[in-house]
Amino acid sequence: MTREALERSIIRLIRIAGILFFAVIVAFPFYWMIVSSLRPLEEILMNPANLGLDFRKIDLSAYYDVLFDHGFIRYILNSLYVSIITVALSLTLATVGGYAVTRLRFRGQSFMSYSILIIYMFPAIVLVIPLYVIFSHMGFRDSINVLILVYLAQTLPVALYMLRSYFKTLPLEMENAGLIDGCSRFGVIWRIIIPLSAPALASVALYTFMIAWNEFLFAFMFLDTPDKFTLSRGVVQLAGSVHLSKQLVMAASVLVTLPILLLFLFFERYLVRGMTSGAMKG
Repeated sequence: MTREALERSIIRLIRIAGILFFAVIVAFPFYWMIVSSLRPLEEILMNPANLGLDFRKIDLSAYYDVLFDHGFIRYILNSLYVSIITVALSLTLATVGGYAVTRLRFRGQSFMSYSILIIYMFPAIVLVIPLYVIFSHMGFRDSINVLILVYLAQTLPVALYMLRSYFKTLPLEMENAGLIDGCSRFGVIWRIIIPLSAPALASVALYTFMIAWNEFLFAFMFLDTPDKFTLSRGVVQLAGSVHLSKQLVMAASVLVTLPILLLFLFFERYLVRGMTSGAMKG
């Protein structure tokens, strides 16, 4: 074996070892969470350090208690409502706005195009106190519809940036052909831009859904009524109940994590395609 081949083999082994190491670090908390939620409570109390799972003793009672005794079905419905509405509004506004910034010519276009991400200069912890005061004075604070407005403000800049970058990669000739055939601007967007932008739209939808589904800070600050809690807010309330077992907290955490994980695995190819295609002219 030559020296160059030996070096390549060593580099390959180091790369594989590094990937496995980080994969174990990332996957271990999920494994521990799932195992802890499925083990009987007696085993957890008697041997909390045991990370094994006996499939003959799987206990699903924690999931039943979380869903039906602690109101997590309501929390799931609230999170779905907030996430789906946020995704729909963000996709609609980002598609129209991204197309306008990319294709149309108007005063202030350059400033708008390069200032889309200005809102991300301000961390959420800086914005939460002023928003808390404003919504409290307006009487809108304890409402999940306020969360939709806040999440839309959080996700729309990145959605606009991603779609604007992707729209630049689309051939202008197809849009001109549509306009010549009698399509309006909205007809071009609906019949040409949206079908061609499916990977980018899937990426934006997944990103927006993840933000709205997992967000905790604004939900914690704005929501007071338990019937209006989202999943992340409900998990924290459950974890703060000292008389409850950690088995329930782990089951609730699985309910929060599993939908996002499944969505990511399902839309992974669209996510990669949307981001890499948009980066070509970003």
